[in-house]
Amino acid sequence: MAAATGFDASARFLRGRVRTGFVRSRKSIVPAIQMTACAVGAYAFAEYVLGHTGPLFAATSSLIALGFSREPRLRRVVEVGLGCTIGIAVGDLLLHWLGPGIWTAAVVLLFSILLARFLDSGTIFTTQLGLQSLLVVLLPAPAGGPFTRSIDAVVGGVFALLVTFLIPKDPRREPRNDVKKLLHELAEVLRECSSALTDSDSTQAWHALIRGRNCQPLVDAMRQTLRSSGEVAALAPAYRRYRDELDQLAQSLDFIDLALRNSRVFARRLTSAINHAALSDEATENIAEVLQETAAAIDELGLGLAEVHDGVRRAHLRTARVELSETAGRLHPRLLDVQRLEGETVVMLFRPLMVDLLEAAGVDPREARDILPAL
Repeated sequence: MAAATGFDASARFLRGRVRTGFVRSRKSIVPAIQMTACAVGAYAFAEYVLGHTGPLFAATSSLIALGFSREPRLRRVVEVGLGCTIGIAVGDLLLHWLGPGIWTAAVVLLFSILLARFLDSGTIFTTQLGLQSLLVVLLPAPAGGPFTRSIDAVVGGVFALLVTFLIPKDPRREPRNDVKKLLHELAEVLRECSSALTDSDSTQAWHALIRGRNCQPLVDAMRQTLRSSGEVAALAPAYRRYRDELDQLAQSLDFIDLALRNSRVFARRLTSAINHAALSDEATENIAEVLQETAAAIDELGLGLAEVHDGVRRAHLRTARVELSETAGRLHPRLLDVQRLEGETVVMLFRPLMVDLLEAAGVDPREARDILPAL
């Protein structure tokens, strides 16, 4: 019986791996075609136009530069392209001065790593510079002279940059995916808080707090993605018209970040309120309902910010603003049947979170504050 159970588990694991592999391969078709065309094009240019024999570094530098990474990939292309080019140039230069040998390889590698750290803090840049310089020393010199490989690396880097500029990946794709994932997590934090209230389970409220804390890496990753996306939108002619949209996403992210921070403060206070039974049954029911309504509005906000089509995006954002405004209008202790001071604190801590969400949805800051009922 145990053997059969283990076999079934292994079969399910293998089926899952196969499905995941097919999905990953299907999504990689277009990047794979671009990488293949770029590598072959760089190799052909170096061989047939420049007359180099076996210009391997032209193909490898372009292939490594494009690679598979989080979109968009401008910084990666520049880092890898420069790393390959400088590494090969350094290797050629030191090989020309010091001659071949294992000690030359050691000196070249040490010098290349230190030079890379001096020029840039990027890990990819350091790795490529050191690796390429080492290969130059270890591989036989080409027929065209010691610096032929440096020219090949330049060709590969230029081809990779041309592909990035002329056929870039949509710089909005990753930020949209990130913001949708981020808002989903925020909505789940509030839903867990609602369930914690309904079940009088302070442990569940604490789990919501932990989940909120775990969202911070998502925020940081999206900030990095937006910076890279802004670079592509500024440099690639095909996507310059999306700069305003990316700026709006960055502004919304600032407010979402604040909302996440406030959700953690709220969850922590909610844990205490549950432990001290600070809320009546009516107040518990009302606040739990507010949390569920807010979570639903956050889902709508996520659909709006992640939507591709302008009309659909505006419709989702308009719906999110209406739902958030209606919920915000209830955020007064008296309207929620809250009697005790500690319960009032829970409501008061939720009010700035709601303002952050309204601003993330595009509401003017003054208007967002005015939507809240006066205290």
